[in-house]
Order: sequence, then structure tokens, then C-alpha cells
Amino acid sequence: MSSTGPLQPLTEGGVKHAIVGTLEQITIALAITVPLGLACAVFLNEVPGGYARFVRTIVEAMTALPSIVAGLFIYATVILILGLEKSGFAAALALSVMMLPIIIRAADVVIRLVPSSLREASYALGAGQWRTVWTVVLPTARSGLTTAVILGTARGIGETSPVLLTAGFTAGLNTNPLSGPQTSLPLATFSLVGSPQPALIARGFGAAALLLALVVLLFVLARAIGGRGPGELSRGQQHRRVLASQRDVVRMSARRPVPEPAAPDPADS
Repeated sequence: MSSTGPLQPLTEGGVKHAIVGTLEQITIALAITVPLGLACAVFLNEVPGGYARFVRTIVEAMTALPSIVAGLFIYATVILILGLEKSGFAAALALSVMMLPIIIRAADVVIRLVPSSLREASYALGAGQWRTVWTVVLPTARSGLTTAVILGTARGIGETSPVLLTAGFTAGLNTNPLSGPQTSLPLATFSLVGSPQPALIARGFGAAALLLALVVLLFVLARAIGGRGPGELSRGQQHRRVLASQRDVVRMSARRPVPEPAAPDPADS
């Protein structure tokens, strides 16, 4: 939109700069929240105690945190105190504050659903607690953890207030999230719809439709991935397991020696 005027037709300009900004900001936010969120969820389930209850209370409180407060927190700490400029990185930090409790709570619920018999079997084989978590619990809850990440992504990708306070605004394309203002799809929608020109308002509704389609796609993907419980196999995995069992039966039958016919008894003759 940097070279498009407010009176030019809709065939001019677009939201490429907002799409790039959204993808870069959500990628940085995921790089921060996924390891922290999964580690915190594992801690809440595997290290019970008073400190774990305190952390769980903080996470539940952060779930109801207004998005404008998360934006003000990053604006005050990163921009005012540390002196960094408004950028896509600052917006990603604000999105991380909003996404982190969603991922932690969803991952916490999924890890709780892992059958305790799997943990006991791993301990019986001599594995330690953290090896059991790494090789048994997390692989079993993989589909649910993926759903938790997608739900957190859908929450962060549609936030406007944190980005409005921390990212700045630009009509041009900025591919460097560490320097200069950067626009996302929610911020572009907010700015374009507030314009008095009908062409800009139409572009704002187009950006909103694109954002809505992206969020719906993420929720559909989360539903498709998380439709089965932890440890439950999909139809394709069940079919492959049946085929593998049949191949094992064929191999065992081929290796089994054929019994030789018994020699005739002389007494019978």
C-alpha cells in the first residue's frame, strides 16, 4: 500500500505487507511459546507440589488477561525501559504473552489423559522419570500437543491490541522484524476500516475476510489432528499395523521348519 492512494481502484495495492508481518510475528511467537509452554505443562504434571499449584494458578489467571494489558506490559518493559523501537519482534513478544497460557493449559489437559499404565510399564523396564516423559508421555500425547499449539496460534494470530501498541504501522513491506514498524493483518484491518475512503474500507474488509479464513483453517486443522485421544491410532496407522502383523505371520510361517513324514512302523507291515 505504500504506492497506492486512497482514491485508486481496488485493483491497486494489497495486503502483502500485512501477510508477511503476520507470518513473521507468529513464527517468532511460536519459537518462544512452544518450548516454554510444553516444558511448563510437563512440569505441572510431573513435579507435583506447592510450587506447581502456584504456577498453575498464575497460568489460569493469565488465561483471562486482557490483550491490551499484555500489549502495555511489553510496551512498558521492552520499548520504554529497554529502549527498543516498535517492531515486529516487540509485537511477537506481546503475542507470546497471550499465546503462552493457552498452550500451557491445553497441553496440561492432554498430558493428564496419558494412561498411567504406560508410565508404570516404562518404570518397570528401568527408565527414569524424565526418560519416560521424553520417550513415552510426549510421543503418546503428540496429537493433542499439536492441537494445543494450533489453538494458541489461532489465538495469537487474531490479536489487535498488543500489535497496535508494539508494532507501529507502515504501509510498505518490511521483512525485517527486528527493525522498523511492521504491519499485521489485524492491524491492517483496524487501520483500513477506520479510513473515510470507501476503497480503503473495502480493502479493510478484504483483510478481515482473509484473517477469518486463516483462523478457521487453523481451527479445522486442530480438529482434524486432535480428533482422537492420546495413544489412539488413526485409521491409516491401524491399517499399517494390521499389514505389519500379517507380514510378521508370513515370515514366521516361512521360517518354521516343515516336519518330516514319520517312518512306517515294521510291526504294521
